[in-house]
Amino acid sequence: MRILVVEDELDLQEAIADGLRIDGYAVDTCDNGEAAYELIYEVNYDLVVLDLNLPKMDGLEVLEKIRDEKPELKVLILSARSSVHDKVKGLDIGANDYLVKPFDFAELEARIRNLLRRKFVQESSMLSCGAMKVDLSKRIAVVDEQEISFTKKEFALLEYFLLNKDRVVSQEELIEHVWDQHADSFSGAIRVHIATLRKKLKSVLNYDPIGTKIGEGYFLSEGGGDVHA
Repeated sequence: MRILVVEDELDLQEAIADGLRIDGYAVDTCDNGEAAYELIYEVNYDLVVLDLNLPKMDGLEVLEKIRDEKPELKVLILSARSSVHDKVKGLDIGANDYLVKPFDFAELEARIRNLLRRKFVQESSMLSCGAMKVDLSKRIAVVDEQEISFTKKEFALLEYFLLNKDRVVSQEELIEHVWDQHADSFSGAIRVHIATLRKKLKSVLNYDPIGTKIGEGYFLSEGGGDVHA
């Protein structure tokens, strides 16, 4: 999942971004409202963590523009404004959640997981692919109680495929949702990571669940992925 962190306190911005990257998210950052609006307009983010006290454009103005142009985009306000009036205003304008600074990072993680589950109409943090059970909250996958080792990027790919099971996902969509703003779409990184993910899945499931639709992209199917023209 790809997240934009909009925070003008650079130490806090870096801490949040690093923590979310450790969790396996692709994270972009910016430190002012105008840059945030430009990025949100150009990139299909899954969620935005938005401060309110921003230079160049206030966070509430950014939120209003998001709701006008991308009403389905999940927005979590992260602000030092702690009054009931500020919370009500933010939620009324269209924020999906509101967390007051200072905060515990574990709570931020939990709220982000909850919002992303809602985006994909996924009530449970447990998903499956054949005999493999995947816990999105704990970020672990097991087969017959044996944990499978994935890199962060492999797990992020697996999560996105599971949330879009049986749907063809293009390479461009994977770049938008699994990689961050530093990704090179011509580097071949997607094919390399999918190849290693396929190898690991095949070794535990005894079949390759990731299929390729030539010219369109990839899909995950419990019945096994075949190449489709």
